[in-house]
Formats: sequence, C-alpha cells, structure tokens
Amino acid sequence: MTHPLGLAPSKIIAVHLNFRSRAAERGRFPEEPSYFLKPPSSLSWSGRDLVRPEGTELSAFEGEIAVVVGKRATRVSREEAVDYIGGIAAANDFGVHDLRYADRGSNLRSKGADGYTPVGPVLLDPREVDLDDLRLRTWVNGELVQDDNTGDLLFDFAYLIADLSRNVTLEPGDIILTGTPTGATVVSPGDVVEVAVGDTERLRNQVREAKPLTGPGARPKVTREDRAVAVGGTVPAIKPETEAALRQVSTATLSSQLRKRGLHHTFLTGLRPARPGLRMVGTAHTLRFLPLREDQFAERGGGMNAQKRAVESIGPGQVLVIDAREDHGAGTLGDILALRALKRGAAGVVTDGCLRDSPSFDDLDLPAYSAGAHAAVLGRRHVPWEVGVDVACAGVLVRPGDVLVGDAEGVILIPPALVDEVAADAVAMEREERFILERVADGEHIDGLYPMGAAKRAEYERWSE
Repeated sequence: MTHPLGLAPSKIIAVHLNFRSRAAERGRFPEEPSYFLKPPSSLSWSGRDLVRPEGTELSAFEGEIAVVVGKRATRVSREEAVDYIGGIAAANDFGVHDLRYADRGSNLRSKGADGYTPVGPVLLDPREVDLDDLRLRTWVNGELVQDDNTGDLLFDFAYLIADLSRNVTLEPGDIILTGTPTGATVVSPGDVVEVAVGDTERLRNQVREAKPLTGPGARPKVTREDRAVAVGGTVPAIKPETEAALRQVSTATLSSQLRKRGLHHTFLTGLRPARPGLRMVGTAHTLRFLPLREDQFAERGGGMNAQKRAVESIGPGQVLVIDAREDHGAGTLGDILALRALKRGAAGVVTDGCLRDSPSFDDLDLPAYSAGAHAAVLGRRHVPWEVGVDVACAGVLVRPGDVLVGDAEGVILIPPALVDEVAADAVAMEREERFILERVADGEHIDGLYPMGAAKRAEYERWSE
C-alpha cells in the first residue's frame, strides 16, 4: 500500500534521547545523539491500527516530530543542513517492550514491526514554520499527555542531519524521528493515540491486539528494566511535605538520621555557602570535569561544551553538582551560567572546586556551595567532560537524582529511597531537641535528659501534646 503522503523512505532513523524532559526522566543527558534503525516496512499512517501481539502488555507510544529528507545528503555542514529538510510531520515511534530484552539494543523486534511508525497526516513545509519553536503534543483517548517544544531539544534538526550525513548517505524521502518528550507511556488495546505538530490535523491510531506470536524466536517477556522504560515517568520528585520538612531541619540532624541507617559518608566536606541564609533542597544534576589536557580542551572545551549543556539541560528543582576533583586552581562556574541555571529553575549549585565572579553570587537568589573563589576560567585546570553521570563531589559519591540539602553548615546527600522517612524522623528528632534545649536553658542537669530517659520521655510526651 502507498503512503497517503507519498512517503517511501529507504531508511527510518530514530534518535534515542533528544528532549531534555525525556533525558531528565532517564536520569542521563547524552553527550552526542545515538540512533537506531526502523525498517521501511514499519511505516504507517493515520487511521491504521497499532497492532500488538496477544500475550504482551508493554505497548508504548512515543509522540515525535518526523523530519523528511528532501535531497541527497552526504557530509552536510550544520549551517547547510536545514536546506536538506523536505518536510516536517507528526509521528509515533510505537513499540512493544515485552520483546526489547531480545533486541540487544537494536530495537528491531520491539519497534520494527509492520505499522509501528505512523507518520502524517500533514507534511509541513520547513520554510513556513519556525523549526526552533515547533510545538509537539500527544493525546491518549482525548487526554493531553505530552506537550513540548523543539526549543527543548538537546540536538536540533540541523545537528542530526549534519551528524548522520558524516557516515550515512541520507536519500530523499528518508525519515528521521527526532525523539520524544516526557509523558510517553504504556497503552492498551482500544486506546487511541493522537499526535500533532503545531495546530495541524492529528495523526490518529488505535491500539489493537492480534494473535500471539508463533514459530521460532523470542517470546514476550517483561523485565523490570523494560517495564520502567515503557511506563516512563520523571525522575521521582521530592514530595511537597518531604521538601517542607527538609527545609526546616539542619544538615546536622539529617547526618544523625543517616548515620543511624549506616550511612556515614554523605556530608560534602569543605564546602561553604555563598549566601548562608539561603536553604537548598533539590535533586542532583551532575557535571564531571577531568584534568586539563590541552588537546582535549581544544576538542571539547569550546562551543556548547559539557558545562554549558549541563546548564541548558537542568530542570526545575535540580541542583547542579560539579565534580572538579577538589581542584581549587580555577573557577568552575561563573555568574552568567549560574543566572541561566536559575532562570531554568535550578535549586542550587554545588562544586568541590571554586566559583568564578564569586562576589556576584552574594546578590543571586541561587544557593551556591563551593570550596572557595578563583578568578581564572575553568580552562586553566579542567576539561568539561560529561553530564548526567555518577560523580565524586567533596568526597561523596553523587548519582543523578540523589537528594541534596544545604544550610549554613554545608551540604548533605540523602538517597532518594530514604528521603521521606529521614525527613520525617529528622523533624521528630529536632522537636525532641527543642524540648531538651528548653530544659537545659532552665538549668536542668543533662543526666537522664540527653539522651532522654524514661522519666523525661514521659514528660516530653506531655509537653508535645
């Protein structure tokens, strides 16, 4: 059957992670785009069913923007790449993740089946739209579940074309699926998925169940990892009540609570706040520096390097954590990038190196913790290397999504799985300590009071009612 838009690609190339919101959901921000191929036979269009085999459950949609190549592209520069775009359309990178375990990264079984790449129903002229300000929306059964903009892309359309064409000749009609934002998740038979670019007509497809897979080959299997990928969802946010608790307790109290749970290496040593009066609560967004090597700095230090990508990919409530190897011989972040992070909703900045333009941080409403100040730029000692990876900062292992709390004393890390109970117990602990402080202020002896004995415990219970 012929596609209504006349699309007949020689290949369909899909990008793994490209929207910042989706990267945050995954807890990692790629240094460069990575790709996989979908067969041309997976191409479909509006009105055709998305068919999943009986016995599977992890059928997932991904609303995307499809870039249709307009002319043969080989080793195209980024500056010229836009001229090679022939059209823009809505797409759905559909997949059945029950088969993902057997793909070993290819996504052929899980995303390459017939009909798993519907595109259309409108092909936009790229000259008539703002490619940097295209809205992408997805609905499931009429409910809006994805709503994002190409301004949130990690790698824009021109970058993708220039990158791909270095190694692969792009033919007229080839399709590039440019990534999905957060909100993609599992759908069931009977569900209707609609995708639209801008205010154009929606691409509409219904999920249907067919006969089970027969014959040789992998059978559907649900793994914990594949379920997490299919179901999606953002990196767990801190509950409002937990955040409120963390904002009222000290890092010293939190340290005591973590020590009771066997965690003795969670306080980031040697860091001081630029503004001691600002409290910080957020989740880690990590940036790693490596020691200066001039050839590597020439390759990775300019343009949109890892430091700038870290700032441009930070989200609301995240803390930028910089691993500078406790090297204090240069600045690691200045006031301009700090302000940009604040405008993107950052909850704070933490570095075991130094801040540059440090006096400016006195007037910036952004909690910032560092080992000191240094006027030199990072290129004096560091190469900005990678974003969204496990790092070491001030002697503590920090993973993306870890919870960080800062007060006038410093910064402490709380594993996300423990944060709710640690916060609640810390509030209770500080309430007990207020009772003890009152008694000590009244002149009482600390024996039986600190720590609290049975008699004082009963008195405390009456006091706290």
